[in-house]
Amino acid sequence: MSEFARVLATLRQIRGLSPFFALDVGRPPEGRPPESRPDESRPDESWHDGEALSHGPALPDALDRIAARYRTGERRVAASLFFLGYTARLLSPVVAARAVGGAVPDIRPANVWWRYRPDGLQVRLKDPVTGGGIGEALEPVVEAVRAVAPVARGLLWGNAGSSAAGALRTISRSGIDCAALADELFADPPLEDTGEFIPFPGEVVFRRRSCCLYYRLDGGGTCGDCPLPRR
Repeated sequence: MSEFARVLATLRQIRGLSPFFALDVGRPPEGRPPESRPDESRPDESWHDGEALSHGPALPDALDRIAARYRTGERRVAASLFFLGYTARLLSPVVAARAVGGAVPDIRPANVWWRYRPDGLQVRLKDPVTGGGIGEALEPVVEAVRAVAPVARGLLWGNAGSSAAGALRTISRSGIDCAALADELFADPPLEDTGEFIPFPGEVVFRRRSCCLYYRLDGGGTCGDCPLPRR
C-alpha cells in the first residue's frame, strides 16, 4: 500500500472514532479572495497556506478577529485561543493515528491549509503524506504566534499538551488503551514539562502546568486541566 493510501486509510479509520478527529485532505474550495473585498471591514475568510502563518497579515488578522469575537483587549489571550484551536484540530488526528497504529499525517505548516471564520478555526491537509514529530510540526507556529503577540512559550506548549491529552481522553473512551502512548508522547520535549497525568480509574486525567488564559475573558473561567484554583 502506498504512503498516500496508508494515510488516507488511517484518516478514514480515526474519523470513525469521533467527528473531532475528522481531517480533510486536498486543495480547499476557493473562498472569496481578499482582493475581492470592497473594503477592509469585511472579514477575510479565504484559505491560507500554512506557511502564511509566519509572514503577511493572515495571522494578525485572525488574532484581531478572535479578540473581537471574545471581546478581549489582550492580544496574548487571542493568541492563546488561536494556538489552542490549531493544536486541537491537528494534534487530535495525529494522536489518534498513533493510537490505532496507523500512518501519522504530516501536520507541518508546509502541508496545511487554514482559515479563521466566525464559527472558529478550520484546517485541512494539502497531501496525505506522513510527517515527523510534534515539535518539528509546531515549533514554527509557536514562533509565528510569538512574533505577533506577547505570549509565553511555555503557555503555548501547554496548550499543545492539553490538546494532546484531550485527544487521549476521547480515544480512551472508545475502548483503546492509551496509557503507553500517553507516557511516550509526554516523555520528551516539547510536551515533557507541559503537565502530568493523574491516576484515575477508567479515565485519562491531565493537569497542565500553565494556564491558557481563558479565565481572562468576560464570563470565562478555568478549564478542567488548569493548575489555577477553580473560578
